Amino acid sequence: MESPNTLPDNNTINIDNYLDNHYIHRSNWLRAAVLGANDGIISISSIAIGIAAASTQREPIVLASVAGLVAGALAMAAGEYVSVSSQTDIEKADIEREAQELAEMPEEELQILAAIYEKRGLKKETAMQVALELTEHDALAAHVRDELGITELSQANPLQAAMASGAAFTLGGVLPLLVALFIPLANMEYALYGSAIIFLVVLGIIASKTVALTQ
Repeated sequence: MESPNTLPDNNTINIDNYLDNHYIHRSNWLRAAVLGANDGIISISSIAIGIAAASTQREPIVLASVAGLVAGALAMAAGEYVSVSSQTDIEKADIEREAQELAEMPEEELQILAAIYEKRGLKKETAMQVALELTEHDALAAHVRDELGITELSQANPLQAAMASGAAFTLGGVLPLLVALFIPLANMEYALYGSAIIFLVVLGIIASKTVALTQ
């Protein structure tokens, strides 16, 4: 028998923390971050290579790279925000449409919900019972989750995605910028080519190992 003063086990899995050991809830911003870092490496490397091939001085290469870095980070953040906002708007429109259908034809929607659960493996009677109980609890939430497939985990955050994309582009773009700052001009193009490939390989490894590295 446990003492009344015994502290609860922080490792105990319950309804409040069962997702802590999973990483699916990070997929939206991680996707934006990987895409941003990838674009940062390729874009700034390409700009620096182009200017280096036509210039005998370091200043134009660095200036163009910095300008590309700032413009690219802003463009990535803005583009990601608009893209994810469009997805969010579509989800909201579908939720409103589903609410209207529930008001206009509740019986048909109940049958659809039961059919969904039956298709997932429940017996017909059990599926109908589950559909009835979930409809009584929160009909719209049940249909949004099981009919439309929209959940808290799948819903993207436009601001979070924009910040992840912009910051990752900046971090990725800084790498070829450092190469342009310190590598001798005579070997600049080749160094940028080689370093870009290395940076992309490292990025791929880090992205694939993110779950293991964050454990």
